Amino acid sequence: MSTEPETTEETGPGTPEMPEAQGAPGAPDEAAGGGRAADGGDGAAEVSGAGETSEGADGGAGEETAESTEGAGSAEAAEAAEAAEAAEAAEAAADGAGKPELSEAAAELAAQRVERERIERRKAERDGPVESGAKLSGKAADLLAAVRAVEAGAKPASAVFAAPSRPAPERTPEPGPAATAAAPVRPAPEPEPVRQERPAPAPVPAPAPAGPSPRTVDAVRRVLAEGGAPEALGQQAAVALGEGAGELLRADPWQLLRVPGVRPEQADGFARALLGAECGPQDERRGRAVTVWLLEQAALAGHTALEAPALTAALAQRGVPDPDEAVQSALAEGEALVFEDALEEPGAPAAQPADDEEEAERPVRVLIALERYAMAEESLADGLARLINSPSQDAEETWAPVVAALSGGAAELARAVAGHGLVLHTGGDASRAEPAALLGAARDAGLRALAVCHTADGRDRLAALPPTRGAGVGTVAGLLAGAEGPGRDGDGALELDLLIVPDAPQLDVESAAMLVESLPDGARLVLGGDPALLWSAGPGRVFADLLAARACPQIASRLPDPGPIGELVSGIGIGELNQVQAPGKEVVIVPVRDAGEAVHRTVQLVADSVPRAFGVPVEGTVVITPGHGGAAGTRALNAALKERLNPGPGRFGGFDPGDRIAYSPAPGRTLPGTVVKADAEGLHLSCAGAPVVVPRERVEAWVRHGWALTAHQAVGARWPAAVVVLPGDAAQALSRPWVYTAFGRGERHLSVVQGAEGALPRAVAEIPAKPRTTRLATLLRPQSPTD
Repeated sequence: MSTEPETTEETGPGTPEMPEAQGAPGAPDEAAGGGRAADGGDGAAEVSGAGETSEGADGGAGEETAESTEGAGSAEAAEAAEAAEAAEAAEAAADGAGKPELSEAAAELAAQRVERERIERRKAERDGPVESGAKLSGKAADLLAAVRAVEAGAKPASAVFAAPSRPAPERTPEPGPAATAAAPVRPAPEPEPVRQERPAPAPVPAPAPAGPSPRTVDAVRRVLAEGGAPEALGQQAAVALGEGAGELLRADPWQLLRVPGVRPEQADGFARALLGAECGPQDERRGRAVTVWLLEQAALAGHTALEAPALTAALAQRGVPDPDEAVQSALAEGEALVFEDALEEPGAPAAQPADDEEEAERPVRVLIALERYAMAEESLADGLARLINSPSQDAEETWAPVVAALSGGAAELARAVAGHGLVLHTGGDASRAEPAALLGAARDAGLRALAVCHTADGRDRLAALPPTRGAGVGTVAGLLAGAEGPGRDGDGALELDLLIVPDAPQLDVESAAMLVESLPDGARLVLGGDPALLWSAGPGRVFADLLAARACPQIASRLPDPGPIGELVSGIGIGELNQVQAPGKEVVIVPVRDAGEAVHRTVQLVADSVPRAFGVPVEGTVVITPGHGGAAGTRALNAALKERLNPGPGRFGGFDPGDRIAYSPAPGRTLPGTVVKADAEGLHLSCAGAPVVVPRERVEAWVRHGWALTAHQAVGARWPAAVVVLPGDAAQALSRPWVYTAFGRGERHLSVVQGAEGALPRAVAEIPAKPRTTRLATLLRPQSPTD
């Protein structure tokens, strides 16, 4: 027996720890091999092992494809000339001094070094702030173009790109570095007129992305049948591979790895059936596809890139005979990008002197990344640098009424915002009162201010705070989709003077990039939240990287979370699991011997004990457990809770009216709700008071029972009471951020069904957040005032 946590595969030294996707639909569970599948309906992914656990997508978080974001497209003549100059310099370096010819990857690295030097020279020439009204350029414009392609249905809807209600007007791209160059900051463009305010248009619902044609799906199913793969994968494969998917699969069977949930061994079997004797581990197509698959699995674990040695080691584990050649093939085909980042972290080796006539060589790390995440991370860094450098000169006069109206920590936050384009605010749940006060004061002063939260529950709790008076509050997804917040100006920027994100630790790199690039020059951005919580479900660690980069003011709230639960959680945040005085039984420990008893006691607590002792109705209690599988995972707990609380035949995909559900239309987005009814249209839900209709074919993938959730599904929301289940075999799933997040979901009461014994205090004291490989801190470092 084992709990199936939000898990990752055990990896050897020097290899990336990445979650295994669940086996393909229709394939037996044992096909998962050594790795345990993380099949969280929210698509959340976190690093496991000694760190947090991963809640990987089980296909239940939307049809996320491996297709990378569209490239830069046609470049300006100046950009092309600069890229050609860099390439010629790299080629000359390879041919000079009688040295052997460089490989293609080495030549690419040399070209990037030259490109980096050119960028640094251009950055050194710019000593003033970015001019107001600067337009998007380079990768920022490319990112926006890629989003528009998703909106128009030209590409399958990527799960973390919420389609806006209306496309933003085109922004003229400016010349920029080549796509693979590491360029954190762009040169200041020419000034342009100050934007004029325009009335915010009413949001228009975005059309659903066009799916693959029936002919394409039928062609894919025929190829799948020939290769012995489940025909049920036809729709997913057609979405992942697009029109012509059948021909593509026949020409390159390992493209099946683009389908979420398919593993290399399953793709190998499919390829053998189609290719026969031609199939072999040395096939270049296999090496390239496994490289991309590993990078995608790393993204599920939160990484935006992998160090080259870790990637090649993982390829060797997957039976790729020549890992270096496989990486070079992926780079040559544009499947991935390569970067060199200087090692400037504390403890990094010092620069070594080279030849007398050359400058000292700085130690670097070589990173390989999928284009979509590399583009998003560089676009985010560019946008943040733009905000940091673009406060207007009359800011003091504009923000003086806001500062004067506040006191204490809120006034300190307002003073920082008045003088800086980007401000970080840290603290527990009680500290949200400070950005709420800033929001109210800014709106009272006539500024266009908005706060967006990770969840609808977070939005409602922020709106309930007196300073906001229920106005100017939304969700990140709603703002990006155009359903909430203001309209956009002529350049496609949000008509805002201040944007506050109280749940910034839950921002993945793509969502953060879209938010930042949507802000106009001179706007203020406040990213707040609790750094001790679990990181984002999607790739990146935006808030943690910004704190580490020290590129802007950081305001630490001194407001403590109240009560025994607040005291307990505060201790966990610093690695101490303390006994707290709970005279009103706010915190209760329920010891259990095994998983069966854990399930029994959990049902008893939710159905009887908590409602009787605290007056909390059943729907006001959430159950949190480390994973979906196992004898005490969400599936087992939800089955037991449904049998007790809402028994029924489950005629529509196992659901009945009145069932509590977790609706996950995209990775990292989980909306709690209830089932209303089912009919020919699909399953009708009520989520945060809004009606939702899930098509029949999406129910299994997008909807789970929701009495019991994982910590990643629950982050960003709170309930009157929480029951945290820790079965005996959950030790590997526990970490300090996981315990901190789970224990903090209850406002009035916390019950801990404790079967993990010593693993719980050990996790709190010894197991911090698992590191993620990202580039944002490095990209921001040139902007840091401490450098």
